[in-house]
Amino acid sequence: MNETGHALPANIKFVWRADIFIWSFNFFVVGLLLLIASHFWHWPSWLGLGVIGLTVLQYIIRRALVPYRYRFLRYNITPTAVFLQKGFFFRKNEAIPIARIQNVTLEQGPLLRWQQLQQVNIETASTAHVIDGVTASVADQLRTRILTLAQEARDE
Repeated sequence: MNETGHALPANIKFVWRADIFIWSFNFFVVGLLLLIASHFWHWPSWLGLGVIGLTVLQYIIRRALVPYRYRFLRYNITPTAVFLQKGFFFRKNEAIPIARIQNVTLEQGPLLRWQQLQQVNIETASTAHVIDGVTASVADQLRTRILTLAQEARDE
């Protein structure tokens, strides 16, 4: 699959950015609490400063990589396999044989629900694969198509 697969909707970038912010905010608060605690219990203040510094660095890097992640994440469904492609520098191409697929579930957390997206989880006996976020209608179509193809493959 040479970037011929389907791209995710553009509003998935908002979900990723919000997720990065929420996690970074949580770690930032932990760093602040460690910094405050270092004054009361005589802990080394570098613990809190280190957590805060690493959190800020992690936030900047992950936030900068959102367009890269969006640009190079693709999926494609064929009668024989589900193809997932991620990355450019560290490219990962996965082919999930249709005959091995056991279940397809749709998930929707608060951020995905806010953007009216759903995550598609494709499960085999040994692994689980994820299509990060597609619209609800596309998610239903994907689930139906994959399960139909999987049933046909098992019947043959």
